[in-house]
Amino acid sequence: MDNTNSSNSISVSINETLTDDELRSILSKLDKKDGEVFSLVCKRWLHLQSSEQKKLALRAGPHMLHRMAARFSRVVELDYSNSMARSFYPGVTDSDLAVVAQSFTCLRVLKLQDCKAITDTGMASIGSGLSSLQSLDVSNCRKLTDKGFSAVAKGCHDLRGLHLTGCRLVTDGLLLALSKNCPNLEELGLQGCTNVTDDGITTLVSGCQQIKFLDINKCSNVGDVGISSISKACSSFLRTLKLLDCYKVGDESILSLARFCINLETLIIGGCRDVSDKSIKSLAAACKNLKNLRMDWCLNISDSCLSCILTHCNKLEALDIGCCEEVTDAAFQDLGNCETKLSLKVLKVSNCPKITITGISLLLGKCNSLAYLDVRSCPHMTKARFDEAGLQFPDCCKVNFTGSLCEPDVLV
Repeated sequence: MDNTNSSNSISVSINETLTDDELRSILSKLDKKDGEVFSLVCKRWLHLQSSEQKKLALRAGPHMLHRMAARFSRVVELDYSNSMARSFYPGVTDSDLAVVAQSFTCLRVLKLQDCKAITDTGMASIGSGLSSLQSLDVSNCRKLTDKGFSAVAKGCHDLRGLHLTGCRLVTDGLLLALSKNCPNLEELGLQGCTNVTDDGITTLVSGCQQIKFLDINKCSNVGDVGISSISKACSSFLRTLKLLDCYKVGDESILSLARFCINLETLIIGGCRDVSDKSIKSLAAACKNLKNLRMDWCLNISDSCLSCILTHCNKLEALDIGCCEEVTDAAFQDLGNCETKLSLKVLKVSNCPKITITGISLLLGKCNSLAYLDVRSCPHMTKARFDEAGLQFPDCCKVNFTGSLCEPDVLV
């Protein structure tokens, strides 16, 4: 930049005039593409642009990790997960995690999904080096045990989210460590951790009472005792509870949720076959904020139960009643008396042989937001019959007759 007057010409360099903070302020106002151009001006601007980057996805070994850490010194979110699309040989190892723990000291979020080679030694490095860590996802890292996760819990006291889907060696010992060390825990994913029991869940919520999201899908040793303890301890916070195929869960659990967790938004109870009409009706009447409800294979569900859900849960957006074979068109008849429209966007009624086009027609009369309807294996609802009936679906609605459509990523 030149500043010229009548007597002389003085050349002033931007780098000599502007401070780092002023350059960062300029950088913050640029879009991503212009920000990359900014970094090409000179080494100083490259360093500033790099130091401002907060998120990073890497596939690299220890040597490159050191270099990346030096360049991106203020990264708070690191995705170091393994995948078929972006894999590298030999994958993430414990030595790599030692470098991460030593070099990326500002990390708040660390993703390590499918890093199947890492062990408790790597977790110990994380626990000792990343004291500010708030979220860790090690889903499908199947060599990890309570020992490694306990080291994380003891070293990362501000841990808010921990996702351990598929970590089958985890037991109640981890839940004890979390209860003692991580009072701010809000999200815990334990899908498929079959060694977790009611005792562990009860111990967990004795110290972690701010849990908003709990996924214990396929934790077959958790039942009414554990769920009731969650309902009472986390009543003010709990928003999402996933209990797929927890066959020990019954009406006692659902009644406890209805009594204490009135702010519940997502409930997955597919495969919980002991759940009956009585408890679900209580839930529908109490939990007015319910948005997502999956109860496929809850074989005791009847027309009166489904009618109660549709008429009371005005905010419901996704509902799965697949394989609830006793439900008929009668479940939809009371919709005509509802004053407000339904908010339903996703409805799954696959393998419900007693529901026909008549029932769906009643539903559509009160719902103009439906975007996905699953009617697979419903003998009275074929594409030909829908065409003959001339039903008016919302323009964006997709009807799945045979399974050829991709399902929405809800209710999982």
